[in-house]
Amino acid sequence: MLGVIDSDTHVAESLSMWNLIDADMRHRRPVLVSMPDDTLYKDWNALWLIDGNIFPKPVGKGGFRLITPSESKIQSSRKDIRVGCREITDVAARLADMDRLGVETQVVYPTLFLIYLTDDPALDVALCRAYNRFMARAWSDSKNRLRWVVVPPLRSIEESVKEIKTAKPNGAVGVFFRGIEGNYTLDNPHFFPVYQAAMDVDLPICIHTGSGTPSVTAMFDLERNRQWSHSGFPPLHAFRDLVLNQIPEMFPRLRFGFIEASASWVPFLIHKLRRDNTRRWKPSWKSGADLFADCRFFVACEADEDLPYLTQYIGEDHLLTGSDYGHNDPAEQAQLVATMNAREDMPAGLVQKILCENPRKFYGL
Repeated sequence: MLGVIDSDTHVAESLSMWNLIDADMRHRRPVLVSMPDDTLYKDWNALWLIDGNIFPKPVGKGGFRLITPSESKIQSSRKDIRVGCREITDVAARLADMDRLGVETQVVYPTLFLIYLTDDPALDVALCRAYNRFMARAWSDSKNRLRWVVVPPLRSIEESVKEIKTAKPNGAVGVFFRGIEGNYTLDNPHFFPVYQAAMDVDLPICIHTGSGTPSVTAMFDLERNRQWSHSGFPPLHAFRDLVLNQIPEMFPRLRFGFIEASASWVPFLIHKLRRDNTRRWKPSWKSGADLFADCRFFVACEADEDLPYLTQYIGEDHLLTGSDYGHNDPAEQAQLVATMNAREDMPAGLVQKILCENPRKFYGL
């Protein structure tokens, strides 16, 4: 089997990262705040203070939970993955973990940036720039085994284009988006310069679960609703918007991926697109698999989904998967490679495509 590509892993943003922020913005860097563990937040007793707001907000309406900062009691007590591995401050230890898990390359996504952080363009640029600098160094230290997805400061489209062009020669293999960004859906012309820049340097658009719209996040109570509505659902919305508004046709070499949202939603949306939007459903799309091929769409499945069934809608060449390494939520698939190889309902060739060939094609590895 070719070397395995873990298509979705994470870094826990740390003080080491924020030490790389632009000097003129250092006074506005994320600040670590600690508190007793007998408050409403309990073991979530360390937080980032950014632009007057706390991250994570682990209880209540508008809430979200994150594995950063590592100083939080609930994170510092973890036994599954060491802090240096989660933060990528100990690159050698993370690579050793990859060897143990049978993974050649990890593609790293952010954690803190899964949440909308600020309306201030200047601060957004500084935060993203510090993140991208940190990940470029991690890639270099890893001898090309830790690849990463650049986080564009989408409050400034001009600076987003600059970050994309800088990131490509420094190990980046994709451009990070959430399914809705601020007040814009991903079909909006506002993002077209970013798509053009990504296509120019052959980086795919990586649409990850995340809470990109504060007004939507504020509607849901974390204890009752969890995070699906404001985090898990937006990539599905993006899929529909991109197809209906023919965005892949406007950027004919650009690839799009839908990451950490699973894949079992695809048959439903294919049905709705075909049934309710006949004018947008091309005659050449005899199946969902034709749509995926034509639009250059890829989707990250989970190891326990009905993958033989899903290939009828997605095809064998557009599925990939990731372990969610670093996180410790239900989406994490710690033994991803072993689980996939143990499946008896799929031919070995399909497993190799999902673990190796398809992610190489999507990420341009």
